[in-house]
Order: sequence, then structure tokens, then C-alpha cells
Amino acid sequence: MELGFYHKRMEYELKNFMMLWLIVLLSLCYCYVIGNKISKGIKRLLFVLPIIVIFMYLPLNLYSFHLNFLTFYAIAWLCNSKLLLFAFGNGPLSSDPSMPIPVFLAVASLPIKLQQKPPLNIQNKEHPSTENPKNVSPILIYAIKGPLLAIVVYITTNYSVYITTNYSVYIHQTFLSCIACLQYYLQYEMTLALISALAGALLGLELEPTFNEPYLSTSLQNFWGRRWNLMASNILRLTVHQPTKKMFARVLGHRWATPLAVMVTFSASGLIHELMFYYLLRVKPTGEATCYFLIHGMCVVVEIELKKKFKKWNFPWLISVLLTLGFVLVTTSWPFFSPMKRCKAYVRALHEYEAVAALFNDAILCFGIM
Repeated sequence: MELGFYHKRMEYELKNFMMLWLIVLLSLCYCYVIGNKISKGIKRLLFVLPIIVIFMYLPLNLYSFHLNFLTFYAIAWLCNSKLLLFAFGNGPLSSDPSMPIPVFLAVASLPIKLQQKPPLNIQNKEHPSTENPKNVSPILIYAIKGPLLAIVVYITTNYSVYITTNYSVYIHQTFLSCIACLQYYLQYEMTLALISALAGALLGLELEPTFNEPYLSTSLQNFWGRRWNLMASNILRLTVHQPTKKMFARVLGHRWATPLAVMVTFSASGLIHELMFYYLLRVKPTGEATCYFLIHGMCVVVEIELKKKFKKWNFPWLISVLLTLGFVLVTTSWPFFSPMKRCKAYVRALHEYEAVAALFNDAILCFGIM
């Protein structure tokens, strides 16, 4: 009975999802025209602001965990940030004045970034040899990650088979938290990679990667700045970090501008994630996501200062990776995932998987009959 409820709910959600994205595309067509007719600055911002307000409201019409997340991330956060930059002639939507409307719509509405020429240099200055080998095909990497994600999902849905009753509750929860982090990463990256691949193939675009193998991170600065969710990092850099750094540099000088800009950027990311949890869970913000990003922000500032003081001293690569990933895993399990654990978001997600599978099964049967 519960599966039937989610089945019907998912049908409604998918229809609603398509309608919302039609509104998004029509709104962005309006923004494209505005960009050609209205000069950049406050005047263009006034014309774009109503669209930004609409985009903030749209995800509230979705209750599906996955569809809501995708709409919030791509539209309420990234697209709105791009439109704010666009209003002042900055950002990815203003990178090419002759950008055709299909490309404008894709870059605005999807979590993608056009390949820079020359390509963005994301080399790891601490351990240059640890960057991804150029001869390793992304297809091969995802061919490994795909089955790994399937295994992780299977474990999380049937974890009682893999964990004996002799284990304590603490180990049990720790194991599940690590697996949940791995699933979150794989599912997140592969979803964005699929969107990027489809957009690139359909429009003939060269796009930058969405992730850069974050499990090879040698520091938190390396993790957040050069490896994890590069699209979000770039948007935060353009909308928060660079403006605040310039402002603090004028007032306090360059010595304090960088650490303060880092803290402001992580604080902004925390507030965005608080809003995201509200959209997804419809519960009052608890501040745990903000706490998580403030902790990481402070640690990044400490890293920056230590690197300045001990320029020639580094941990061995393996130790750096283990320390970084260990810290990320522990802090992500708490406090970042705490709101979702309390609201049993994972149960909702599992029901949605089952409902989507049932919809596909019905579609196959329907086409088979026809």
C-alpha cells in the first residue's frame, strides 16, 4: 500500500517537475532577451529580480527528495547566482556576448560550465604527481564507479545481511555513516556527470568536469577548492569569495582579507545548505549545516596559515589523503547528515527508487503490449 502511494505520488511529481522546468526555460528566454536589450547594472538587475524570486519559489512545489534537490541545486542556487552575475555582466552567462540561446539556456539552468581556453589549471601544488593521469579515460573511471554505486546501494538497503549482531551499535552506525557518505558522493557525481555528458553531446559543447576525484584530496583546501563539486566552488568564488576578499583588502589589508573571505564563503555555503535542508525536509533549520561549514572554514584558514609558515614541509601523500578523508567523513556524518537522519530522508529516497522502478516497469509493459 505504501509503495502504491509513492508510485502515484511519483507520477504526479514527474508531471509537476516537467511543468516547473518549462517555466524555468521560458523565464530564461526572457532573461536572454533582457540581456540583449538592457545594459548591465542595476537596471538589468531590476528586470531579472522577479525571475530570481520565482526560481526560489519553484522547488517548494516539489516533494520528491531527488527532484526537489536537483531543482534547488540547479535553479534556486546555481541559476540564481548566475543570473545575479549576469545582471552585472559577469559570470558564465556573460562570458560570450554571441552565445546562442540554446547554450544560454543550458549553461543557466544546468550545473555545467563551459570549458575554459586554455583549460583551467587545477594542479595540486602540494603533490603534483597525484593528479589524475591524463591517459586514464573518464569512461573507464565511471565504468568502475557505476557498479560500485550499485553495490553501495545494495548494501545500504540490505545492511543487516552484512553486519552481524556481534557488532556494537556504535560500529554499526559508523559503518552505515561511511557507506552513506560514499553513496552520496557517487550518486551526486554520477548524476552531475550524466547531465554534463548529455548537455555536451546534444549541444556540441566542451564542458569542464563537475568533480575532480575528491578521494585524492591532500588537504581540505585541495578538497573544497579543486576537487569537490567544482561548479558550486566556482559560483561561490565568483559571488562571495572574490567580492568579500576585495572589500576586506581595502579595509584591513591583504594579510587578513583571505582568511576572512574564506570564512564568509564557508558561512554562505552553510546558510545555503540550511535552506536546502528546509526545501528537502520541510523542517525548521537547526544550524548544523552552518556549523559543519564553519568548522571546515576554520580548518581551511588554519591550513592556509600553516602552509605559509611551513612552506617546505608536507606530510607524505598517503597520510595527507587519509587525514583529509578521515576528517571529512567524521564531520560529514555529524553534523551534516544529522537533519536527514532525524527526518529519515533515506527511507523516502528508497521509496522513490522503488516507485521509479515501478514506473519504468509499467512503461516497459505498456510498450510491450503496444
